Amino acid sequence: MSDLFPRTTVGGLSVSRLVIGTNWLLGWSHTSKAKDDYIRTEITAHRAKLVAVLETYVRAGVDTIIGFMPIPVLNEAILETEQRTGRKMIRISTPGFAVTPDTPAKGLDLGEIARTLDTEAAVGTHIIMPHQSATDALIDRCTRKIRHMDTLCRLIRERKMIPGLSVHLPEGIVYADESKLDVETYISIYNAVGFLMQIEVDWVHRIIHGAAKPVLTIKPLAAGRLPPFQGLAFVWSTLRPQDMVAVGAMTAAEAAECIELSLGFLQNRTADVQLQETRSKKSVKAK
Repeated sequence: MSDLFPRTTVGGLSVSRLVIGTNWLLGWSHTSKAKDDYIRTEITAHRAKLVAVLETYVRAGVDTIIGFMPIPVLNEAILETEQRTGRKMIRISTPGFAVTPDTPAKGLDLGEIARTLDTEAAVGTHIIMPHQSATDALIDRCTRKIRHMDTLCRLIRERKMIPGLSVHLPEGIVYADESKLDVETYISIYNAVGFLMQIEVDWVHRIIHGAAKPVLTIKPLAAGRLPPFQGLAFVWSTLRPQDMVAVGAMTAAEAAECIELSLGFLQNRTADVQLQETRSKKSVKAK
C-alpha cells in the first residue's frame, strides 16, 4: 500500500503526520460524563467498531497511533487492524507515573517506571511520551528544567524505545530544549480557540516553530468544539512540515472525513467531502 498521507521522522522512525487519537475511542471526551459513558458503552466495548476506525486510517497511510498502549481493548484492536491491513502500526504511548510530595527531592519510583516500561516494550511500543499528569508536575520554573526527566529518558532508551515529552504547560518544550533533554518529539495542545491551552495561541505557535524537534499537536478540534473544517484548516496551515496532528474519531466515516480534509488543506485543494444537509441550505445550492 502506498503512503497516501505525508510523513515525518521522529528519532529516525518514519511516522505519519496525521496521528490517530484515541480519546474518542476510549471515552475521554472532555465534554461530559454522559458523553464518556456513551463512548465506552457504544464504541469502546465493541472491538469491531474500534477496528473499523483504525483500518480506515491505516489504509490511507495514517499508521501512527497515540494512547496508552497496554490497555487490552486498544492493543487487541491494533493487532487485528495490523492483521487485516498487512501493515504494522507505529505506537506512541503516554504512560503515567506517580508523583508524590517526596518526588522533587527523592525522584520517581524507579521500580514502577521499570515495570511500566517493560510492559510497554512487550506490547511493541515505539515512542514513549510520559503523560503530562507526571511531567507537568515536574516542570520547575525556577531552574527552567524538568526534574528527573533525564532518568526517564535513559530508561526508555535502554529498552530500545524513543523518548518524547508530553506536556500541557507550554514552557516544557522551551525548558527541554534549553537543557538539551534527550527527547525526539514533544506533545503540545494546539487549536484555534485556545481550548485547554495555558497561554495565547500565537505564543504557542511561536514555541512550536522554535522547537528543536518535531511537535505532535493534540486537540486540534478542541474536543469537538471546533468543526473539522475550521480546526484542521488552522493547524495544517500554521504548523511546520515536520510537525504532526493527532485527531480522533468515533466512526470510520468521521476518520475518512478528517483524512480527506487534511489532505485537501495540505495539497491546497478543495476536499472531496459531502457537506451536511439542512433545509436552510436549499436557497444557496446551485440548481
